Amino acid sequence: MTSQHERSAKPELIVAIGCMCGIVVALSQTLIIPLIPDLPTLLHTSAGNASWAVTATLLTAAVATPVFGRLGDMFGKRRMLLVSMAFLVVGSVISALATGLVMMVVGRALQGMAMGAIALGISVLRDELPADKVGAGVARMSATMGIGGAVGLPLAAFVADKASWQMLFWLIAGLAALCAVAVLIMVPESPVRTPGRFDFVGALGIGTALVMLLLAITKGGDWGWRSGLTLGLLAASLVVFLLWGTWELRRTSPLVDLRVSAAPQVLFTNAASVAVGFAMYGMSLIPIQILMAPHQVGYGLGLSMTEAGLALAPSGLMMYLTSSIGARISASRGPRVTLGAGITVIAAGYIFLLGLRSEVWQLTLATAVIGAGIGIAYAAMPALIMGAVPLTETAAANGLNALMRSVGTSLSSAVVAVVLAHSVVKLGPVSLPSESAFTVALLISLGACGLALGLTALIPSRRPARTEETTSLASWTTSLAEGPSLTTSGRTTL
Repeated sequence: MTSQHERSAKPELIVAIGCMCGIVVALSQTLIIPLIPDLPTLLHTSAGNASWAVTATLLTAAVATPVFGRLGDMFGKRRMLLVSMAFLVVGSVISALATGLVMMVVGRALQGMAMGAIALGISVLRDELPADKVGAGVARMSATMGIGGAVGLPLAAFVADKASWQMLFWLIAGLAALCAVAVLIMVPESPVRTPGRFDFVGALGIGTALVMLLLAITKGGDWGWRSGLTLGLLAASLVVFLLWGTWELRRTSPLVDLRVSAAPQVLFTNAASVAVGFAMYGMSLIPIQILMAPHQVGYGLGLSMTEAGLALAPSGLMMYLTSSIGARISASRGPRVTLGAGITVIAAGYIFLLGLRSEVWQLTLATAVIGAGIGIAYAAMPALIMGAVPLTETAAANGLNALMRSVGTSLSSAVVAVVLAHSVVKLGPVSLPSESAFTVALLISLGACGLALGLTALIPSRRPARTEETTSLASWTTSLAEGPSLTTSGRTTL
């Protein structure tokens, strides 16, 4: 049998498998977008009820991301990555076989349980790659969420148009099964473990708080932002978060180590991640609506879903290409500089969109610039997080950071939806957002970039020397490293 060392000697293959897992998970989140207008008919229900097929995935993903991160630290990151892929396979099969709303919601909820795979994959790369390969590998893995989203839209529209909507879910099930087999055969299990018992109360607490918060954010537009239900969920989520925080601080083995999370480098990186997630999702929500709006509204370009998806696909390519550039900047100047550079590029793309969006090529170019910025920024976040936490906290810390990005995208979805619904133009019986509404939405996304830059400026540029176990990224994030953390074989150790 191939030894663990021999298997780990193929870093490119491990990176490729991790990226494949991340892209498939991201595809599972995107594939339903072309189906949204038809879901009420397909599922024999109302539009309001059909929206739960989207909301269910968001809720379970928010809960699974930090929980699977902690389980990965405790019981093995490779093992939990396999569990994530299993959830994705089962959820996709149930969704493909769904004949009504309940089955679809169950399937989509199980698909959301796989979202922790990206944070787990990043942690696997930290543990298994030689030091000189970690930076580029983590950068590519971190960018897979955006890549899968950008590629998934035209792919999903094409498959749904040429085949059937069920084929979308069968495709994801097959790809997830291939990912699981590849992980099982080629990826070794890390020996790094976090001792202690799993914090079930902490998992229940953060899950309850997140579900209430995200329900209020995602359904507030339907229920009314001033309704008792929306305000009650927001208030209750705040109370539960406070109680959960008190519990976590008293635990010897908490689900999330809040003392580590409160370190300035981790705290401000996570805060900046919310703002970057907000700015990133604006690119997903705004350009495609302009591309698909009819010419009669004055600003629309009249493309089909497939054509619009293809026009935006270069952004995904740019995310992948620039993720390695971000890794190089981190190695030479530090990940704090990388994050700031990425946010600046995202802002430049939004500034371009504010002035030029009357031609397809202009939106393609602007979204490619934003995608480039996302690739650079996302390459920096795991480096900042992992440069400040012990090896035993890697997956949990990455899971929390991924969760912060998801909270940002959820906030963006809610805020942009409110803005676009506030100012509309009539086209026969149909109401469409006005051009001024899109301008306001772009300005808000640009403002999120400004906030993210401000938070990035608060991240310490250097940190004190740490022990060997907490500086495993020393060789590739030079602005963070003050001491050795590698064995002579080049692998990270405790």
